[in-house]
Formats: sequence, C-alpha cells, structure tokens
Amino acid sequence: MKKNKVLLFYNPNAGNGLFKSNLDLIIEKFQKKKMFLVPVRADRKGILNEVMRDMNPDEYRKVIVAGGDGSINIMINAMMQYNVDLPIAIFPSGTANDFAYYFDLPHDLENMVKIALEEHYTYTDIGRVNDKYFVNVAAMGFLVDVSQKTDPNIKNTLGIISYYLKGVSEIPNLKPIPVKITSEEYKSEDRIYFMLVMNGRSAGGFKRIAPLAEVNDGLLDVMLFKEMPILELAPLLFNVMTGQHQENKNVAFFRTKKLYVESEQQVGTDIDGEKGVDLPLEIEVLPKKFRINTAMSNMEGAKW
Repeated sequence: MKKNKVLLFYNPNAGNGLFKSNLDLIIEKFQKKKMFLVPVRADRKGILNEVMRDMNPDEYRKVIVAGGDGSINIMINAMMQYNVDLPIAIFPSGTANDFAYYFDLPHDLENMVKIALEEHYTYTDIGRVNDKYFVNVAAMGFLVDVSQKTDPNIKNTLGIISYYLKGVSEIPNLKPIPVKITSEEYKSEDRIYFMLVMNGRSAGGFKRIAPLAEVNDGLLDVMLFKEMPILELAPLLFNVMTGQHQENKNVAFFRTKKLYVESEQQVGTDIDGEKGVDLPLEIEVLPKKFRINTAMSNMEGAKW
C-alpha cells in the first residue's frame, strides 16, 4: 500500500493563526510532491484520539503537529494509545517550543514545510509518568503553579515573559513540599520547591535547564530545587539562566532510567505544559520511541 498521506494536527490559534491562514498553501506544497495532507483541527479535547483510533497507519507517510509542546504531547499520547508508529514532523508555534528548540527547528513556514517534505529523521526517547507520556519535561511544585496560573491569553500575547511575570508575583506564596525520591542513583527524603524531570534541554523558555541532556541517550535528567532562604532564590535564578544551577548547593541533580516520587501532600504536576497526574509518580524513559523530522545538518540519530 502506497504511503502518500500526511496527517496534519494543528492548533488554529497557534502562531496567531499562522497555519489556519496558510493551510491551502501547505496543502499545495505537499500535493506537488504527490503527498496528500489530511488536516485535523484541534478544536476540542479528544479529537485526535478519535482520528488515531480510526486511521490506517499503513496509508500514512508521517504525521505533522503544528503548535507548542502541549500539542506535541497530545499527539504522542494519542499515538501511544493506539500503537501508531509513524515519524513526526514539528511546526513549532507555541509559547516556548522547548522540544523543537532541541532540534533547532525553524519558525518560518517555508522552512518548516521544507523539512517536513524531506525524509531525514532523528530518534527520540520519551518519558512515561504513570499512564501519561511526555517528550520534553515532567514537573511538579512551584513552576507548575506558575504555568497553570498564567492566563492563556497573556501567554499568547507576551509569550515567555508572561511566565517570568507570573513567577515573580507568586514568590510570596512559595512553600516547600516534602517528597520521597527513590531511584537506583538517588534516594532521599527532601523538602523541595519544585522538581524537573527532563528529556529535552529547555523548559518554560529557559534554554539551559538541562544543557547536557540528549533526547536519545536512554536517560532522564532530574533536578530537585530544594528548600532554601528566599534571598538565595535570585542567585539560583541567575545560575538557571546561565546553565550553572546543577552546581548550586540547593539543587540535587542525577540521571536515571526510572524513579518513584511520593509525598504526603497532593502536589500539582505538569507534563509538557499540560496538567499532569496525581502522586505517587512512577517515571521512566522509553528509549528511541519516535522519529522526529529534522534538517539533514541537525541529524543526531539514525536515519529511517
């Protein structure tokens, strides 16, 4: 069976309506290459699950997700649920686009389409938190509250700055969380402000959260930001911006394939910018689970 269909899952509001207004142009470029675009509009929760449930993957060459990390997260969770094994092209147009940043993917439509029309791929690991999956980051604690309390309309208008402004306003409400962490590499009971489990390198627009992370090394980079005097937060923030926070005395860092997180409190969690699952958390990496469309010069994994 000829694989000449391409599924395009797009957020109509992403990129100030970039894809909605250029949909006909995108369809035209694919048709010229004898590929036929099947657009799916992200207008309601669960629509992509219905599409994945009913589609025949043997008819498709790849899938494209146009949006931010949250849209990519919806895509990979639907693909995992229905065992759809297809390459993924990313048209980054969200607030932070942290996962796309790792692959140095372009933000202009012409080059996005150019890459998606080609067949160069890099393998990527994904993470699993209980029964949900993530491509870039799983988090809990203070950063989660900031993200989930930031007005979506302000995010679209101010972008990354909106997270910083909200974060500053929430500092007076900062409270430590008692957690128990269990992994082969690290076991402890700590009081933390927040925790990040990274597959990619950046989160919330901070480009050097996990500067040495590789998306296909079979490991997750874990950071615990421990309870500290408020006066030590500013130097830590500077460390985060320069990628030197892993040496900070208030940060515990380790790499692992699997960890277990418990707490006596119910704590907010976040998966790729979307609302996460309840504790306890069983987190693990699934090595080289998907193939990401990349420019030839940026390939870091095997070509498929």
